[in-house]
Amino acid sequence: MNIIKRDISEKRAEQLKGRIKDYLFIKEKIDKGLERKKEIEERKKIILNVLKGTEKDWNDYNWQLKNRIITVDVLDKIIKLSEEEKENLTTISKKYRWGISPYYLSLVNFSKRYGPIRLMSIPLYNEIEDHHGMLDPMSEEYTNPAGCITRRYPDRLIINVTNECAMYCRFCQRRRNIGQKDKAKSKEIIDESIQYISENKEIRDVLITGGDALTLSDDFIEYIIRKVREIKHVEIIRIGTRTPVTLPQRITKELCNMLKKYHPIYINTHFNHPMEVTEDAKKACERLADAGIPLGNQAVLLNGVNNNPDVMKCLNQELLKCRVKPYYIFHAKNIKGTTHFCTSIEDGLKIMDSLRGFTSGMAIPTYIINAPKGKGKVPLSSNNIVEKGDGYVVIKTWEGDHIKIKNYDTINIKQIK
Repeated sequence: MNIIKRDISEKRAEQLKGRIKDYLFIKEKIDKGLERKKEIEERKKIILNVLKGTEKDWNDYNWQLKNRIITVDVLDKIIKLSEEEKENLTTISKKYRWGISPYYLSLVNFSKRYGPIRLMSIPLYNEIEDHHGMLDPMSEEYTNPAGCITRRYPDRLIINVTNECAMYCRFCQRRRNIGQKDKAKSKEIIDESIQYISENKEIRDVLITGGDALTLSDDFIEYIIRKVREIKHVEIIRIGTRTPVTLPQRITKELCNMLKKYHPIYINTHFNHPMEVTEDAKKACERLADAGIPLGNQAVLLNGVNNNPDVMKCLNQELLKCRVKPYYIFHAKNIKGTTHFCTSIEDGLKIMDSLRGFTSGMAIPTYIINAPKGKGKVPLSSNNIVEKGDGYVVIKTWEGDHIKIKNYDTINIKQIK
C-alpha cells in the first residue's frame, strides 16, 4: 500500500512540475534588479561622470535629490536621445514636469526605448496628446474637509504633506499637484489637518503621503508623526512612499531609528517591476523591516510595464525576498496624460488567475480599482463586476453603489511616440 501511495505521489509531483515549467523558463528572461548588478553599476559610472559626482555623493540622498535629471540636455548626455525624442521631451516639458533621480536612471536600459523602467520615468509624446483622461478622477478636491486631508472612508484618512518626489512617475495619479517647484505643506496647513483628526474620534488610521512623504527632512517628518501619535484615538500611522524604489539612499539608520519610536507604524511602498528590486532597494526595505515596520507593496497595473502574468508573479516573488508583502495591484486610473498606461480589466483578472495556486498566498495581492469621485476601492473579481459591455464595465462599490467604468483596450505600447 505504501508503494502505491508513493507512486501516486510521485506522479502528482511530476504533474505539478510540469505546471510551472513554462514559468521557470520565462522567469529566467525577465530583467531582475538583483541579477543585473553589473549593468546597473556600468550605467551608474556613466551618470556620475556626467554629473561630476563621487561614490560618496551617490550614497547621499540629498545629493540625489539635488541632482535629479530634469533637462533634455543632461538626459541626452547620459542616454543619447534621438532628435525626435529631444523635440518631444522639450515640448512635453512645457506642460508636464519630469525628473529622475540619478539612482533610478541607472536602472533604465538606455538602448530600449520601450523598456519598462524607461516608460515609467521618461515621458512619451502621448502625454500631451491624451484627451481621454481627467485631472482629478478621484475628486480629491471634493474629499478635502480640512488642511491637506483626503477623506473617503469612515475611520481613516490621508494627509498629503508635499508634492515632491525623488522621481516623477509618468503614471502619477496626482500629477495635477506636481507643478514646477517642490513645495512641502506649511506647518499651519499640517496643524489644521491634525486638529481635524483630533476633533473626529472615529479616525483610527492616518496615512501620511504626498508626493512622497519621505522627501521631507527627518525633523519635519517626526514633527508630523509625533503630533498625530499624540492623538489618543489614532491607533496606527501609515506612510506611503516610493523612496525605497526610486531613492533607497533615503532609508537611513537615522530615519529608521526615529520612526520606530512611534509604533505601530506601517509603510506601503510601490514597486512595479522586478528590475526595480535591486540590492540597494532590498537593503532599504530590510532596514525598515529591522526597525519593526511591516512593509506592503502597492503596484499599479501598467501597459508595457507589468501587464503580464509572468512579470507580475516574478515581481511579487522578488518582493518577498525583501520582506515586502504584495498588498494591492491597482488598476490604472483614468488620469489625463497617462491613459496610454491603461489596460483592460481582463488583463488584471488574467494575472490574478495566474497567481492563485501557482504561487504562495503570501505572493498574491488584491486586485483593486478605485471607483471615481472618491467612492473608494473595489476589489476586482467576477463577483464585483455587475455588467460588462463594449468599452465599459459596471462595478459594485463597498457601499453597494453600481458605477460605470471605462474599460480601455490594451494597446501596443510600441505604437506610441
